[in-house]
Amino acid sequence: MYVKRLVITGYRSYELGIFQENDPKIAIIKKVLTSQIKQFIEEGYQWFLIGGALGVEIWAGQVLVELKKEYAEVNLGIVFPYQDFGIKWNEKNKNQLADLLRDADFVDSVSHSTYQNKTQFQNHTRFLLSHSDGCFLIYDEEFAGKCQSFFEDARVYKESQNYFIAQITMDDLQNSLLDNGF
Repeated sequence: MYVKRLVITGYRSYELGIFQENDPKIAIIKKVLTSQIKQFIEEGYQWFLIGGALGVEIWAGQVLVELKKEYAEVNLGIVFPYQDFGIKWNEKNKNQLADLLRDADFVDSVSHSTYQNKTQFQNHTRFLLSHSDGCFLIYDEEFAGKCQSFFEDARVYKESQNYFIAQITMDDLQNSLLDNGF
């Protein structure tokens, strides 16, 4: 049986103007993530890969940990671009990541050295693309963010591979906020 794998990425929390753990926008984003990830599970995706970045990736990881209680076949993989990823984060953010690491089914880094240069991020993107069947991004081309290069590389990769790209745009997020009374 073939196991379907999906990369989840998107905006960093600060790119969305989110600076506190209790920001109500996080609940809406998690609701959007939950709905979409459930759909992917129904479509047969079993492994969900994140890079561990603050924002969409951490929130997706938290959503997946909750969904694993309902869907036994779901697995969370955290693949960092380099060793010691997040080492310079504040304690609150380090604790969020540590909680995810405890519940992940697979944890590793593409580069087994500490941060050297941006090539490690390029290798990370290539690794994630070549070890997945598709990606899901909360990202909008009109609002550039850190995951722009991943999105562009995924579109190029899709031209030569059978690769799936799903996207939630800023309009989609805005509509979710409006639907929820914000």
